Amino acid sequence: MNFPVSEIDSLSLERVAEVRKNWPSFVECAGSWECLRELHVALFGGVFDFAGKFRTCNISKGGFRFANWIFLEANVPLIAAMSQGNFDEILAKYVEMNIAHPFREGNGRAMRLWLDAMLEKELATRVNWQRISRDDYLSAMSRSPVNSLELAVLLKGAFIEGDLMGDDLLFMSCVSASYGYEK
Repeated sequence: MNFPVSEIDSLSLERVAEVRKNWPSFVECAGSWECLRELHVALFGGVFDFAGKFRTCNISKGGFRFANWIFLEANVPLIAAMSQGNFDEILAKYVEMNIAHPFREGNGRAMRLWLDAMLEKELATRVNWQRISRDDYLSAMSRSPVNSLELAVLLKGAFIEGDLMGDDLLFMSCVSASYGYEK
């Protein structure tokens, strides 16, 4: 299913080519707070005046309230310091950062790239977001704080392999598909 692209997403998607160009530096620092912050700035700098900055208000989505903003500066570095040496550790780290939701807007779009950077650094793969439906992903994410098995199955089933890792068009298509989850 295709969703109309918002003006914000359109502006942000224009910046993805630059993210791709600088992708090796994101992979090098994958999993760190600096990596996530820089991805957010790369996607939303000039679009949001708060790009790359901790949110200063509480937010919720679909009945789920994300971490209280007053704890972000203390807790986000702890999440970023979590181990990421195997898939289960990467998944746990991704779920915890999603609960934190450190930015006012654009968390999902930046964090899916952050996840891809960790997967590439540690496991030589990324997620083909075109192979995961919006509804399946959002359903799995909503349950992930309690049980991340459903999310694990979705992600593992969409891993990119071998020569496709260097395909620029696939990279761009995957990011574009992941933006569809936000509609």
